[in-house]
Amino acid sequence: MNAEIIGVGSELLLGQISNTDAQYLSRQLSSLGIDVFWHTVVGDNRDRLLQTLRIASDRSDIIITTGGLGPTMDDLSKETVAEFLGLDLVLHQPSLKRIREHFAATGRTMTKNNIKQAMFPRESIILQNDIGTAPGAVMEDNGKSYIVLPGPPSELQHMFDHYAFPYLKRKSGQGIYSRVLRIYGIGESAVEEKVKDLLENQKNPTLAPLIGVGEVTLRITAKASSPEEGEALIRPMQQEIEKRLGTAIYGFDEDRMESVIVNLLREKGRTLSVAESCTGGLVSNRITNVPGSSAVLLEGCVTYSNQAKTTRLGVSPKTLAAYGAVSTQTALEMAEGIRNTSKSDIGIATTGIAGPGGGSPQKPIGLVHIAIADQDGARAKELHLDGDRMLIKNGSAMRLLNWLRLYLLSLK
Repeated sequence: MNAEIIGVGSELLLGQISNTDAQYLSRQLSSLGIDVFWHTVVGDNRDRLLQTLRIASDRSDIIITTGGLGPTMDDLSKETVAEFLGLDLVLHQPSLKRIREHFAATGRTMTKNNIKQAMFPRESIILQNDIGTAPGAVMEDNGKSYIVLPGPPSELQHMFDHYAFPYLKRKSGQGIYSRVLRIYGIGESAVEEKVKDLLENQKNPTLAPLIGVGEVTLRITAKASSPEEGEALIRPMQQEIEKRLGTAIYGFDEDRMESVIVNLLREKGRTLSVAESCTGGLVSNRITNVPGSSAVLLEGCVTYSNQAKTTRLGVSPKTLAAYGAVSTQTALEMAEGIRNTSKSDIGIATTGIAGPGGGSPQKPIGLVHIAIADQDGARAKELHLDGDRMLIKNGSAMRLLNWLRLYLLSLK
């Protein structure tokens, strides 16, 4: 089965609001095993909506409209769909009763034009609105389903989840089950090359590469009648990809780099401390976003000035004078310093030039040094990053976290 979502409203075409309804419905329909092949947006115009419905009815099994169910003259979605299907509208007394009760409960006066919100084809399935005044409806014709939903996201989501979703679930009989593999350290083109044959020969499950913020993901998607069947379809492809990509896969589904690291620190019985300069606390922030991180993170310091590096971390003034704050030597001493003063098992550090100023031919914008220290000493890496200030800061944080992850994996 395939579906088309038609957003109705001139405000969508004018860019006054974002079409979050279509985004939400696409996710929900996907979970039902219903393919969404088209998103369409049309203004508050009867003729253009009729033309859009004609096109949609030729190519889609399920046509969903969002918006245009209000009481005013330009709210015309339900009326136009009914006209397209040759259905007359009649007053639905239970809906009118609920609309009146809603106005009374909110202390507002119901005007006459609100009665139009209770007018539906006699043959339609009414979708109750528990939040607002505009009910939705399902109209069926020649094996196709036309579903009209309200535009406000809170009303649409509640109505879809409680009333439209069960209806569509009965029609679909299938679900979509997926596994997301999160990858860091190799680019999209390299990932695609390693799984090219899987991409070319996919059926069920399917495989799709996606670019995230600073990472690549592979989504394995199976259509199945149960979670157990879905897992059985996904597992062989997942195992094959894990074999090919190895530790470049840092997590799955809702995992994030920082949550993986917190779990690894617990598993390995290690504590961590962080000293940051150019990243300005981003590394510590990401780690502390993970519930329970207080069990493994002892301390995080933003030592932005040379004085802070010296007084707080014990970086030698001679090191700063000879090599500068942005140097391998300073990064090493920062990592060792935060580890020693906080009494943690591992210390990590960042120092660099995020721009837009402060660069030089010898030390250009995007030069970053990161370091890790443990009981065996410290080691550092030099990075050369592109982009604006935030890209460089985020890239530095992510690369340090990934290095820490690989370090933790190597521990016994």
